[in-house]
Amino acid sequence: MSSPHNNDPLHGLTLEQLVVRLVDHYGWEVLAGKININCFKSDPSIKSSLKFLRRTPWARTQVEQLYLASFA
Repeated sequence: MSSPHNNDPLHGLTLEQLVVRLVDHYGWEVLAGKININCFKSDPSIKSSLKFLRRTPWARTQVEQLYLASFA
């Protein structure tokens, strides 16, 4: 018997991996233009962004949607 496959394209990716790849691809300035949140605009860092995104579901959803639109 075969195991069921997960159809979630983000399966197996951490939030940190998403943010790092987006920053590498766009840079902080362009990323802040695409997703208007302060953690991308004011003294951005991976650590501060992850802290904010983990507490803020609407912002995390925007990051996930941008990731899928950019790399899917």
